[in-house]
Amino acid sequence: MLRSIIGIAVAVTLSLLIAIAGSNNSTLYDGMPIFLLCASVGFVLHWLGFIPAYLFQTEHYFDLIGSISYVATVALAFALAPSFDTRGLVVATLICVWAVRLGSFLFIRVKKAGQDRRFTQIKTKFFRFLLTWTLGGTWVFITMAAGLAAMTSQSQSPVDGFLVVGATLWVIGFGIEVVADQQKTAFRKDPANAERFISSGLWSISRHPNYFGEIILWIGIAVIALPVLEGWQWVTLVSPVFVSFLLLKVSGVPMLENNAESRWGNDPEFRQYKAKTPTLIPYFGKADLG
Repeated sequence: MLRSIIGIAVAVTLSLLIAIAGSNNSTLYDGMPIFLLCASVGFVLHWLGFIPAYLFQTEHYFDLIGSISYVATVALAFALAPSFDTRGLVVATLICVWAVRLGSFLFIRVKKAGQDRRFTQIKTKFFRFLLTWTLGGTWVFITMAAGLAAMTSQSQSPVDGFLVVGATLWVIGFGIEVVADQQKTAFRKDPANAERFISSGLWSISRHPNYFGEIILWIGIAVIALPVLEGWQWVTLVSPVFVSFLLLKVSGVPMLENNAESRWGNDPEFRQYKAKTPTLIPYFGKADLG
């Protein structure tokens, strides 16, 4: 319990510090930085979502609440800001497209599966479950911090190379993530693959291509934001670093790698696949994308 309480305090404190830094040069609404107001949206929605989730012991709406939080944050920024320039509109659109696609995909997946095994033990423990929902709000805010800074910044910049390069990176990352998810979904639908691991398509050149795409698209958002960041707003560039850290060291790759080891660790084919296939960055030299 104590560790969970400390974790909640750390997550909220870290987010508050980034919110204060990102509020530098933010457009104001009734004297308050819009960036700071928007930073609270994900936390409020996740804490509200935690109440029925704990009472009914369900994790089915966790990812959906996350998706809604991204869209709601963008909507609040759009509603409060006196105007959105092209850069802000592009960032807002890209974040919403990504959030709706991934949120609906994860929600449908967990509904079909009937459960998300990550939460089996966590949801029975009040503070541990509350920490998880708090981290959901933290994830929403910090991952979109650079984009949110661009949307709410007092500075404006015309369409430039940063916007073009950043948008291109986003499209590449988003495309990789979508294709990887679709390939894995199709693989799992085949009853013959029930006890097998996927090693075809993008999964033949990376063991976690969807996470690679995720990291690339958030780097793209940060690149788009670069020209309008000033002073302490540069702290918001922690966004893609934060995404990479969580996916590679905390909740993404480590959990899936451990699960794979427990299921197929003694399978010679899996050992060979793991030895020859990069963890994250695709090796196109051995591509078999059919």
